[in-house]
Amino acid sequence: MNELVENLRRRFEEDLATIDSMETWKAVRDKYLARESGAITAELKKIRDLPKEVRPAFGQAMNALRAYAEEKLQERLSMAKAAELSSRQKHVDVTRPGFPFALGSMHPVKRLQIEIEEIFVNLGFQVLNLNEIETDYYNFEALNMPRNHPARDAQDTFYFDDTLLLRTHCTSVDVHAMETMRPPIRAVTTGKVYRRDSFDATHSPMFYQVDVVVVDEGITMGDMKGMLEVFLKRIFHPGIQMRLRPGFFPFVEPGAEVDISCIFCSGKGCSKCKQSGWIEILGAGMIHPKVLRMSGLDDSRYSGFAWGLGIDRVAILKHGVDDIRHFFENDLRFLRQF
Repeated sequence: MNELVENLRRRFEEDLATIDSMETWKAVRDKYLARESGAITAELKKIRDLPKEVRPAFGQAMNALRAYAEEKLQERLSMAKAAELSSRQKHVDVTRPGFPFALGSMHPVKRLQIEIEEIFVNLGFQVLNLNEIETDYYNFEALNMPRNHPARDAQDTFYFDDTLLLRTHCTSVDVHAMETMRPPIRAVTTGKVYRRDSFDATHSPMFYQVDVVVVDEGITMGDMKGMLEVFLKRIFHPGIQMRLRPGFFPFVEPGAEVDISCIFCSGKGCSKCKQSGWIEILGAGMIHPKVLRMSGLDDSRYSGFAWGLGIDRVAILKHGVDDIRHFFENDLRFLRQF
């Protein structure tokens, strides 16, 4: 029995000396210690077939050999790892350029939002950052929207309770600005608004708006028209044309729908503008006297104008995108174009 153990030890030591990589280390380990096919393991399983008087000595000798093999393999493990790492490093070309990796960039709608804010800062406006959770008073009542107004219907607005909701427009900046600032007032806010709209090519339950309010003595629609022209020419291009059409909004009187000459056909008529040469872009008007009074201002002394614009709408026109959903689906193939 001792001769069998010694022969097994000698064969193990010969194979141990050949280890020069992780591959050969694993091969030697499996050859002698594998659970089913290892040479030492297989001899230990034969102990049950030996006479009772030789089992203890044989078992002790084989267990000692297994412990010896495990110890020697553990010592060789670090050497095998170092040899493999050295082999890999020999094949690394340190002069080769690094692999390129993609960098993130600002979302096109967010970039446009910042561009709009910068335009108004340069015009002397104060940017207000208002909460997206608004009260019913500021979102509707203070803007001259009666209780029976369709916009206040739960089918169109996300309500938390009878008094709190997700703002449906940024126009609430008008009242907040007039309550916290004294004329002359030049304030603008941008951000997300929420409405119960279906998610399709032209609608989204969440989108971005910009809202502008100006209040001072002697403000007229001429001032509003001049500022609109400055803004639209900066955000689109200097050759853009603008026109005003009568429009109704509860918080302004008189109100106007604002169109721009089609940026795709330069006003000649195409499928984008339905052959009219014009594209509706925003709503505007002179602040309603009732809104001024509810905000604590003397409507006989002060006047002002306000207008709101969908930032997503501008992004669609500037980039020639035909589906608003592309901006919110996080498809990198689309976003990498900007």
